[in-house]
Amino acid sequence: MKRILALLFALILIQNANAQIKQADQRLKLADSTIIEMPQIVIIGKRDGLISKVPGSATVLNSREIRLTAPLTSNEVLRKVTGVNVVDEEGAGLRLNISIRGLDPDRSRNVLMLEDGVPIALGPYGEPEMYFTPSIDKMSGIEILKGSGQILYGPQTIGGIVNFFTADPPSQEITRIKISGAKGGFFSGFGTYGNTIGKAGILVSYLHKRADDLGPTQFRLNDLSAKIRYELNSKSNLGLKLGYYEEESNSTYIGLTQTMFNQGDQDFVRMSPYDNLPVKRLSGSATHQFEFNDNISLKTTAFAYTTTRDWQRQDFSFSSTAANQTGVQWGNPAVSNGAVYMLNSTGNRNRQFQVAGIEPRLSVKHNLFNINNVLETGARYLYEKADEQFIVGGNANTAEGTLRDKEVRTGYAFSAYAQNRFDLTKKLSLNAGLRLENFDYEREILRGRYRINGVNNVIRDTSIIAKDNTMALIPGAGINYSANDRINLFAGIHKGFAPPRIKDAITATGVPYNLDAELSTNYELGSRIKFNDYFNAEITGFILDFQNQIIPVSNSSGNSNASGVVNGGQTLHKGIEAGFQIDLGKMAGLKNSYTFESSITVQGSEYSNDRFISVNGSTVNVKENKLPYAANLMIWNAAGINLHNGFGFRVSGNYIGAQFTDEINSEVPSANGRTGKISSRYIVDANAYYRIPKTNANLNLSVKNLTDQRYISSRRPEGIRVGLPRLITAGFEIFL
Repeated sequence: MKRILALLFALILIQNANAQIKQADQRLKLADSTIIEMPQIVIIGKRDGLISKVPGSATVLNSREIRLTAPLTSNEVLRKVTGVNVVDEEGAGLRLNISIRGLDPDRSRNVLMLEDGVPIALGPYGEPEMYFTPSIDKMSGIEILKGSGQILYGPQTIGGIVNFFTADPPSQEITRIKISGAKGGFFSGFGTYGNTIGKAGILVSYLHKRADDLGPTQFRLNDLSAKIRYELNSKSNLGLKLGYYEEESNSTYIGLTQTMFNQGDQDFVRMSPYDNLPVKRLSGSATHQFEFNDNISLKTTAFAYTTTRDWQRQDFSFSSTAANQTGVQWGNPAVSNGAVYMLNSTGNRNRQFQVAGIEPRLSVKHNLFNINNVLETGARYLYEKADEQFIVGGNANTAEGTLRDKEVRTGYAFSAYAQNRFDLTKKLSLNAGLRLENFDYEREILRGRYRINGVNNVIRDTSIIAKDNTMALIPGAGINYSANDRINLFAGIHKGFAPPRIKDAITATGVPYNLDAELSTNYELGSRIKFNDYFNAEITGFILDFQNQIIPVSNSSGNSNASGVVNGGQTLHKGIEAGFQIDLGKMAGLKNSYTFESSITVQGSEYSNDRFISVNGSTVNVKENKLPYAANLMIWNAAGINLHNGFGFRVSGNYIGAQFTDEINSEVPSANGRTGKISSRYIVDANAYYRIPKTNANLNLSVKNLTDQRYISSRRPEGIRVGLPRLITAGFEIFL
């Protein structure tokens, strides 16, 4: 911390000595990239007023909101969005678990995750899991779309879209440095340089982030990226983006048993200290935009990325008689399944992913039926491949050993879409569209465990290839009515779709599992209200009616059998979302700003038809049971003061209602900690900041979990995860 304070002081001296610095407001605008926009895919758009044209529930979190939150992770920023629940896994935000409108949060599988409009999941179709999470430290904003406009994007059109967007090249030379630190060796340092010379603009950024003891987590990451914009001519420009990301952490699946949590002094003990997860990602994209005329434009995006994640995890057992024990045990052996016995072996889950795609998107303004129309149409071809190996390590701290499993999964996806906006009157518009998704996939088993001559689990090489296909038409429609310049009404209906994961759809013996695509019919009805620049609000009612919801039963979702996912049958999600923001200072014409914000979600998510499962040898019907990790009530509120002399303060609170963690809605916790009701919680954060007069420098002091609440954030993947205790961070930011 002393080194951080010394660096802060040195940067202040450098900044005060710089005679060429512009005024702070001008620099902040440049940093937000309001002058030059990259040719890239946007979901809603950054300009004021665009959100009022969206026929559905939508939120744009800009750079100002991110600064006010002073977030440790993106989880803190996303929690203010109605209908969104983010489940912490390791406290560092390295693995994002987002639930929208009561859907399962496991690895954000039910959400279409993008960065600058490009997919970022391991495999967007066959393995849509978030093992790479964009760092909030370098984000310029986040778009969240939950309505019928999702059919322009895919493949997932069920829960919603989350699009992280980074800053674009500025019109003038600018350098930004941002650092923050906290106890436990936490440090985040972010630097960026941008400029435009002639027809070319560039922005280069680098982030280094690390912690030694952030709760249970130790990690380090480096993130280097560049964005280049080049104006080819008056009608055409090109955008390029390159990225390199590397991360290494002690991420683990194992969590506390119930007895360990009840004991109260082992919340962040490292039960498997040798667990290690390195992640490496290389990415590149290019977007060409051509304006044929004022009415027709074509935007073509090509992208590719590779992700490597080799996860070393120590084996363990709940049986005291298990072979190959290290002698280390956790929990209470006097309680059945209440103790964990560590084994002298590892399971090394090594996976390499490749994704490439190209998508031309045409926008046409026309006058069909003698009214104004806007047509958005395009197509995308995407290729993805996953190489997977499972290596059995010979001791508790090795990534080397016997190759047990090996396979290759390949997918070829083609999608096409068209959506037309009919401006029926100056106040009323209708959006109608259709999306086609076709996914051909193949699973090739090269090595595995089989029953041979009456002997189980014999490891042998093989060559098993199986193929399958899923195809769907996804219609959607929405209306938007502007009663006046203050009140906007919207309604929408669209088909929700998500393809099955390849590994789950085809068995290890090469037999198609007949796992259906995830299908739902989604309805929305809502209103947006805005009074000048001091009050805005949105209220939305929604229904997600699933013909078949895929229920995760993977390790990461807390299932010890780890058999993948299953057809969950019919489920129903319905609720109301409401949020508002008011600035009493602006309302009264004062120089100072006094804001109050609130968002609330009331929802119910349940199995809506008969579904029978086996529990301890008995058959149980879970109809009308609540879905796992679907809180009935979520509230976020904040009060803030921003004084014209540069001081500001905001305190926020987040309430998450009680949640069940399994299909049978177990109230009593299991001894191993994996199931049982999670109690409701209310977590308070506070942030104070100061803009140094006549400078482009800001200081902030933030307190996470102000009241130091002790709570269970999750019982996944394999045991209890405790939320971070009170944490104080200090930060400094300067624009040069």
